[in-house]
Amino acid sequence: MPLARSLSVTSLSGLEDWDEEFDREDAVLFEIAWEVANKVGGIYTVIQTKARLTCEEWGENYFLVGPYMESSVRTQVELIEPCNATLRRTIDKMNSSGCKVYFGRWLIEGSPYVILLDVAFTAWSLDRWKSELWENCSIGVPWFDREANDAVLFGFLTAWLLGEFAAQCDETPHIVAHFHEWLAGLGLVLCRQRQLPVATIFTTHATLLGRYLCAGNVDFYNKLSEFNVDKEAGDRQIYHRYCLERAAARCAHVFTTVSQITAIEAEHLLKRKPDIVTPNGLNVKKFSAMHEFQNLHAQSKARIQEFVRGHFYGHLDFNLDKTVFLFIAGRYEFSNKGADIFLEALARLNYLLRVNHSEVTIIAFFIMPARTNNFNVETLKGQAVRKQLWDTAHTVKEHFGKKLYESLLVGQLPDVSKMLDKEDFTMMKRAIFATQRQCLPPICSHNMLEDSSDPILNCIRRIGLFNSAQDRVKVIFHPEFLSSTSPLLPMDYEEFVRGCHLGVFPSYYEPWGYTPAECTVMGIPSVSTNLSGFGCFMEEHIADPSAYGIYILDRRYRGVDESCHQLTSFLFQFCQQSRRQRIIQRNRTERLSDLLDWRYLGRYYVSARHMALAKAFPDTYIYEPQEPTSATGFRYPRPASVPPSPAHSLHSSPHHSEAEEEEEPYDEDLEAEKDRVNIRQPLNMPNRNKNQTAGLPEKN
Repeated sequence: MPLARSLSVTSLSGLEDWDEEFDREDAVLFEIAWEVANKVGGIYTVIQTKARLTCEEWGENYFLVGPYMESSVRTQVELIEPCNATLRRTIDKMNSSGCKVYFGRWLIEGSPYVILLDVAFTAWSLDRWKSELWENCSIGVPWFDREANDAVLFGFLTAWLLGEFAAQCDETPHIVAHFHEWLAGLGLVLCRQRQLPVATIFTTHATLLGRYLCAGNVDFYNKLSEFNVDKEAGDRQIYHRYCLERAAARCAHVFTTVSQITAIEAEHLLKRKPDIVTPNGLNVKKFSAMHEFQNLHAQSKARIQEFVRGHFYGHLDFNLDKTVFLFIAGRYEFSNKGADIFLEALARLNYLLRVNHSEVTIIAFFIMPARTNNFNVETLKGQAVRKQLWDTAHTVKEHFGKKLYESLLVGQLPDVSKMLDKEDFTMMKRAIFATQRQCLPPICSHNMLEDSSDPILNCIRRIGLFNSAQDRVKVIFHPEFLSSTSPLLPMDYEEFVRGCHLGVFPSYYEPWGYTPAECTVMGIPSVSTNLSGFGCFMEEHIADPSAYGIYILDRRYRGVDESCHQLTSFLFQFCQQSRRQRIIQRNRTERLSDLLDWRYLGRYYVSARHMALAKAFPDTYIYEPQEPTSATGFRYPRPASVPPSPAHSLHSSPHHSEAEEEEEPYDEDLEAEKDRVNIRQPLNMPNRNKNQTAGLPEKN
């Protein structure tokens, strides 16, 4: 099924001709999501990173609406009195009518205002509101689905808030309400059913039914048009949720998705073609000097190497300077996230490296949270042994240094045979004996509660990657999110990503894909697929993605075995790169970060709001989108110099000719200047609140 081109990032540079300036003085923006100041998944990242740009655009007229979660509020929100008189009257009226509504500032970049609705406090109204939902919309919600019950309470409270705000305004207001995902979608449906003066936008980041279908190992994308959506939703006992999501998509003035691949999915499953694709961005921090992010990579890599020294003590028979770190991270969805195909590719890569007698060692990290009860004792012991060796080495070094110092003081060259005494040798021998190990290094860093049925561990048992001395590919499964306070691997996620060489995300179902996007912003190459929003985005805008460190795996038009073979080829080619080639590639990857900056991608949200206002208030706002043409889009060209990837080389096995490498023509400054020509300066939003944004640094 072809990817239909619509008003989206397929013509990013075409936005230069758009006139998105419109009068917002009497307009108010409410952005509603279950993940406002409440971290659950990726939508939290979308809203958190976009807040600064939206605050610059809307100033004091921008309000985020979410659920009140006391644990999150204590650490993330500063509760204050509403500064807007209309909003103050609205909240007072709701609180006096049996609700609990809180107002404050979310302590993130941009410090946006947040309105938090206490869902639990109004649970007494649940039955009444569910009856009203059935009478007006013919959607029934079962009593046992707690998440759907929360969606009903949150939806009615949101509609109550927007209706009360409109009633409290002295003049007819121009309200824009942007709803994210099905958990917030009922509020939109009620706004339209009650005919409130609100311009509505609904964004689906991933369809409910799509996620469930992909988890069931079906040929999802090639059979999209064949699914009986009502039956499929009913069979999975999510029909009521599906109805809430579909009603929100159908009722919204403007319907958006985060990628072209999700737009096709939504058109078939939700029965409406999205009006605009609004890709997810990030706040990109540009370094003043190009080598700074390379230095951060070296520092973080050194910390990972220290962990590896402890984890593989007694079996450290490989050269860490010739070791490549790969990783996969995200929700523990074995098939959807591509962990299955990654493991199979690692087994094939292990065979290739062994038969080619490669000196390269691969260590693949799986960072996916699962049910555990504690750290693995053997893993903790490894770090303790490493620390003991380090302390022993320092003690011996001090003894050696003291004797060397005393010898030099009297003007004599030291007698090396007398520099270390018998006690020092005894101490070192004891330390060496302590590194002896009777078992192989552990695969999993924690004790799994469901070890025998865990998909990753079972797959590792099947393919036989047990971290033995003969294996050139080693595997470490860390079933917990990374934390700088961990006694095992004390690094936060960003540090860990910076220290790795390649992120591998061969997802089958990934509406956008923040993990490869974060890799790109940090200058780390990654593997993505043409079934992820990020992969499609990069494929459309880069003529040769692999030269820029973006490897796109074909999982749409190839079978599993073919895709696995292609992934193995990508990994094997990456292993053949020299250190210099990897540095060149990281420089190119980091330059792509401008493509993912909210200052570029945020303009699609600007367009969506303008379109919604024009549909809801046609007498006040006019929206005439310019249809992109093939001439207005752009693609990053191939780099001017020889690409670093051996994929473009005729060599079929690793070659290590230093002379050949030195002859590669490469000028970093010249390449960077040519790439900058392909992307214009970031969008500067009109500043609506100068006091609020005065202290924010400008993007270089």
